[in-house]
Amino acid sequence: YNGVCVEALEPFISAEIMQIHHSKHHQAYVNGLNMAEEKFEQAFKDKDVTAQIAIQSTLKFNGGGHVNHSLFWTNLAPTKEGGGEPPKGALLSAIQKEFGTLDEFISKFNTTTAAVQGLRSGWGWLGYNKNSKRLEIVTLPNQDPLTTHVPLLGIDVWEHAYYLQYKNVRPDYLKAIWNVVNWKTVAERLAKAQSSSE
Repeated sequence: YNGVCVEALEPFISAEIMQIHHSKHHQAYVNGLNMAEEKFEQAFKDKDVTAQIAIQSTLKFNGGGHVNHSLFWTNLAPTKEGGGEPPKGALLSAIQKEFGTLDEFISKFNTTTAAVQGLRSGWGWLGYNKNSKRLEIVTLPNQDPLTTHVPLLGIDVWEHAYYLQYKNVRPDYLKAIWNVVNWKTVAERLAKAQSSSE
């Protein structure tokens, strides 16, 4: 999880959640993706288009789970390593331009993301729209990856990300996670997205 020990995000995210989330849930997506890719490769070799199509939902779910979680881990940092420190510079300016203040952005993000459905699970994203060159909040169900925007910040709102600590109170988890958000990586992603869209 980006080199962070499981206890490093406490008290905001428990060590137990981090351990299970990474070693069980994320690993299951990796395993599922590997199996789906093998099946797809065989179906491709066999020129079995029907089988290739049938595997797409499994590829999307497990591939999305792997991509989403790989980004998620880099979005987190212990407070002693800058987690929760407010964004600065171009990122803060972009947030203020779109949402007013940082607090207004967080409030809107939390409200929007708390409402994610799709079997009561999914993701909240801060994405960069290359066409409009603006920041936007996007929610997606299940493990659907963010493909319409450059993903800058992803927050997992599957129950496995918070239930052991926050029970069924998703808004409490969303409020707490900002204490360990690694805004430096978000700023780096924004700078890269802006430079590649020029």
